[in-house]
Amino acid sequence: MQSTPENSLQTALKACRDSFVSVGFFSFFINALMLVPTFYMLQVYGRVITSGSLTTLAMLTLIMTGLVITLGSLEWIRSRIMVRVSTRLDVLLSRQVYKASFKRALESGGMDASAQSLNDLTGLRQFLSGNGLFAFFDAPWLPIYIAVMFMFHPWFGWVATGSALLLLMLAFINEKLTGPALAQANKEHIGATLYTTKNLRNAEVIESMGMLETLIDRWGRRQKNVLSLQSGASDRGSIISALSRTFRILVQSLVLGLGAYLAVDNQVGAGMVFAGAILLGRALAPIDLIIGSWKGFIAARSQYSRLNDILDKQQAEPERMSLPAPQGHVQVENLVVAAPGSKTPIINNVSFSVPAGCVVGIIGPSAAGKSTLARALMGVWAPQHGVVRLDGADISAWDKRELGPHIGYLPQDIELFEGSVSENIARFAEVDSEKVIQAARIAGVHEMILLLPDGYDTVIGSEGVMLSGGQRQRIGLARALYGNPRLIILDEPNSNLDEVGDRALVAAIQQLKQTGATLFVITHRTNIVSQLDRLMVMSGGTISLYGPREQVLAELTQLAKKHATQAGASIASVATCKGDVNEPYDSQSSNG
Repeated sequence: MQSTPENSLQTALKACRDSFVSVGFFSFFINALMLVPTFYMLQVYGRVITSGSLTTLAMLTLIMTGLVITLGSLEWIRSRIMVRVSTRLDVLLSRQVYKASFKRALESGGMDASAQSLNDLTGLRQFLSGNGLFAFFDAPWLPIYIAVMFMFHPWFGWVATGSALLLLMLAFINEKLTGPALAQANKEHIGATLYTTKNLRNAEVIESMGMLETLIDRWGRRQKNVLSLQSGASDRGSIISALSRTFRILVQSLVLGLGAYLAVDNQVGAGMVFAGAILLGRALAPIDLIIGSWKGFIAARSQYSRLNDILDKQQAEPERMSLPAPQGHVQVENLVVAAPGSKTPIINNVSFSVPAGCVVGIIGPSAAGKSTLARALMGVWAPQHGVVRLDGADISAWDKRELGPHIGYLPQDIELFEGSVSENIARFAEVDSEKVIQAARIAGVHEMILLLPDGYDTVIGSEGVMLSGGQRQRIGLARALYGNPRLIILDEPNSNLDEVGDRALVAAIQQLKQTGATLFVITHRTNIVSQLDRLMVMSGGTISLYGPREQVLAELTQLAKKHATQAGASIASVATCKGDVNEPYDSQSSNG
């Protein structure tokens, strides 16, 4: 049977295995040294008090002090190891988790865009560096402590055994009562946070149409459910924690009474009266700590599960041989494309070919599949069937890091990232001033950028200047043209442009034609039609017309005339049924 390959989380944990072994090794000595106060007390009562030897007391105290200092040092080292482990896990996993989050957002078409996986990694790292985890390393020492108590007296051992079993039962009950509710509460909280994030991205729409109170009410219902689940689980968990602490304090006190009874009956020495209570408290402490920190453990378990799930679904990008820089020849063969997560095709059985250096305009009504085709041409949305080829190679066969600089894309919804204007144009790679200015000049945005407070160094985003829609679109165009890409796709590039911007766009297309780049322009406006070499008309996810611009425009004109003639004949036919078309229509004479 073929074994399932490990994901990066499992690989990272395996890489930290030696550190976990070291923590277990230190835990062995830490728990052994935890017995020091108990045996010190026994020696004081058994040797010093009976003999009256101050020298013995001094030596015992000196030994005990050294061992306790060693205990504290080992606990500090153990804690530092776990801090290093948590940091190492973050270093090993953060890039992979970021890529997995990005891939999930990409595959969901942006519907599942969330940084939750990175938050899960942070939460898991914090749990590993906290004290709650150490309880799981200390709990295996419980049988050893109980064995020592049996050595003191069987009754001590049986009391310790019964107490441990009862606390373990409380821990099990705590898991059953709180685990599912806390897990569901965490899931609901993540959903509510994602819902809020999406709303905040559309703050202007919400404010302008008075939707705020309604959306707050919807969010409030989800938040109320989260609070209800968390409160219920916390209430039940607090009851168990209170019972656990109360029982531990009670049983320690009862062991003192039991020790006193056994001492009066001369079955144990006076030192064992107190030593038994101290040792019992130490034996039960890990279980009590596990119960107290169970909420954090549940959260860490959920975080691990979500990280494991998202990294399991992320397939490592295969190593691909480098291909020559593309020239821009595009060939589409029997392409069928659906939105991520959907099985209903948006584009159905589309085929066409575009030679390098050609400018193609894509027109058609809304929901015709134009933007979907653009995403497929860049390899962003994987086809259900068929293939998109760039210079003869399947677009998915290209290494994205190598192909990216040769692709220029201007989406309908422009997003510029937090940083300077030059960094945005340079796609946050090393800024090449000449290439940045060249792209800005081609996009006709150079002069506009110079008018910004700090020119190309102007910081945009939440920490800087807020740009208008037209400014964002023109800078986004410069970003698409940076580095002289060979395949450029502009999706409604003039939707936010004024007359000046339109002229700049036309001039940019003219310059791009001279560079030999292959250009696809999705548009509803006719002012750039004169710059096109070919025209593609889409309707219902298929190509209705495709060919040289003049030929397609002539066919569109003929179709328009034909439809107008048919429409006129239909009107005349209806009018004939009612009477002469020149006669006024009398509604009183109609039965319908």
